[in-house]
Formats: sequence, C-alpha cells, structure tokens
Amino acid sequence: MKTLKGPAIFLAQFLSDTAPFNSLDSIAGWVASLGFKGVQIPTWDKRVFDLEAAANSQEYCDNFLHTLAYHGLVPTELSTHLQGQLVAVHPAYDEMFDGFASESVRKNPTARQEWAVEQLLLAAKASKNLGLKAHATFSGALLWPYLYPWPQRPAGLVDAGFGELAKRWKPILDAFDEAGVDLCYEIHPGEDLHDGATFERFLKAVDNHPRANILFDPSHFVLQQLDYLAFIDRYHDRIKMFHVKDAEFNPTAQQGVYGGYENWVDRAGRFRSLGDGQVDFKQIFSKFAAYNYEGWAVLEWECCLKHPEVGAAEGAPFIAQHIIKVTERAFDDFASGGTDHPANRRILGLK
Repeated sequence: MKTLKGPAIFLAQFLSDTAPFNSLDSIAGWVASLGFKGVQIPTWDKRVFDLEAAANSQEYCDNFLHTLAYHGLVPTELSTHLQGQLVAVHPAYDEMFDGFASESVRKNPTARQEWAVEQLLLAAKASKNLGLKAHATFSGALLWPYLYPWPQRPAGLVDAGFGELAKRWKPILDAFDEAGVDLCYEIHPGEDLHDGATFERFLKAVDNHPRANILFDPSHFVLQQLDYLAFIDRYHDRIKMFHVKDAEFNPTAQQGVYGGYENWVDRAGRFRSLGDGQVDFKQIFSKFAAYNYEGWAVLEWECCLKHPEVGAAEGAPFIAQHIIKVTERAFDDFASGGTDHPANRRILGLK
C-alpha cells in the first residue's frame, strides 16, 4: 500500500487582481502558510503560468519550479479544464463558451476548437518539462443537450456523438502518451463524460487508450446521486487524480437533482466547504489507501456559503487529517511463527 500525497490546492478559484492572489510568488507564499504542500495550476491564467512558455522553454519551467520550491511547494498537475471544454462544444453553447478562448478565435467555432486542441498539445509538453505524471481537463460535450431523452433521441445519435468525441481526443491522448503523462477527465455534469457509463463509452471509442483516465471528484457524484464509493471500486485502475471537494443533496417537494433553475444557495444539491457537506471522506481515503493510489489529494474549493479564504484555511488540516499513513506490516505480525510448510500440512491433516 502507498500513502497518498497532500495536502494540495487547486489555484483556479483563488486567483484575482489583488495581493496575495495576483502572482505565482505571492499566492504560493499564501497557500504554503496554510499548510499546503502542492499546487494544481490552471494554465489559462498568465498571472501564475504561461503555458506556451512552459511547453517551449525548459528554463521557464525550471524557474517556475524554483519559485514554488522557495515556498516549500511542488506542482501536482496542470489543468486545462477551460480549454478541454472547447475541444467539443455543441452549437447551443457557442456564445456562452466563447469567453473561455483567446479573443483571436471567438465567434469562430472551427478556429476555437483548433486553438483548444493546440492548447492541450502544449499542456502535454509543459507537463513533461515539469516532470508531471498526470493532467486535469474536461472532455467537452456534444450530447449534453440530449441528456434526458425527450423527444426520443434518434437512433445512433449517442454513438455518433461519442465517435466524434473520440476522433477529436485520440490525437491528444497520443500526444500525452508520448509525453508520458496521464490525461485525466474530470467526471462532471455538463460534460459528455459525466458518470461511469459515459466514461466507459468513451474508453471503448478510444480503444481503451492507456492515457484516458479519471479525475475523481465525489461532489459531482453526490449531486447526481451516484455511488461514489462503488465508483472507486470499479474504476480505481483509471483514477489518477483526486479533487477533495464536499457537497450535499437535500431533495424537497419542489426540486431534486435538476435544481429547478434555482441559484446555488437555493438548490437541493450544493457544493460545500470540506466537512460541511455529506461526502464520506474517511471511506474515500481508506479506499485510496487500499488501492495504492499514488497521486495527490487536491482541495478544489467551491462553496455557496463560506468565504474562500476560510475554506482554504480549513482545507489543509482537513486533508492532512484524512490522509492515511499506510502500515508496512500486519497488526498481528507479532504472533507470527514464520512459515513452516511441513507444520502447515500437519495442521491440515495432510501427510
């Protein structure tokens, strides 16, 4: 068994134009002061990371690592959640997702997709240059508008959607394979990969590609009412990343998993700060210890009630307290008499 690494924190929700959240050096000092040991880096925000420079310059990467090391930190993974979303966008979402892209490709879906693919290819190179082994992203979605089958979905629509999704992602997966990095899709509502069944469809469509893996975030499973513990049992071989995020689901006479178009505070399903929701983290960390999970435990803070700085301050000790330092021996080894094969046969009544 292996002791997983942590605590770490995803920086995306904390970046702003005010100190200490407006530069790599200052935010690194802040998260280190809270007790974090690693940082997950959003690649779309040049206040902390220049993706193109990291892909093309080892010197840039060395300086980046040095800045983190000064504060006692290491990078855990890079993230292309926003760019990955743009690899596959249904036309219904064109205008809303345009803001995720460079201004130069907005209002041009074809150019935007090409830009997104290039961003992922850069991320593979940058991850290799930084010595990272996993990368976080979204799959994007062509089929999400047709999630609930009314009117009835045309025959073959789902197969066509996943076929196209696989076609777009296969060259990217190959690039990550060449870089020696696992590409981890966050299983997330709004994406075509939003549960185990859809991940399996995608995996089949990309011929069980060895780099097609999972970023496990139990909060999204709570909101879908999916068994997140059994999910670990089924997919642990493909789970290479872990977002530690809490959530709660409290259905009412008015709404359930769809939320009735209410805002986050008034929804039946809500994201919460660690320890304030319903996720059974003791069991999750226990399963990861038993399955030899080698990655990081990364706080992704999202809460409709609590202030983010409070959530971050509480998050580091929460994760540290849940990490299981695995044992190197069985608890009853003291009673072992060693292996005596003849004695074992005698005990079994064998000659």
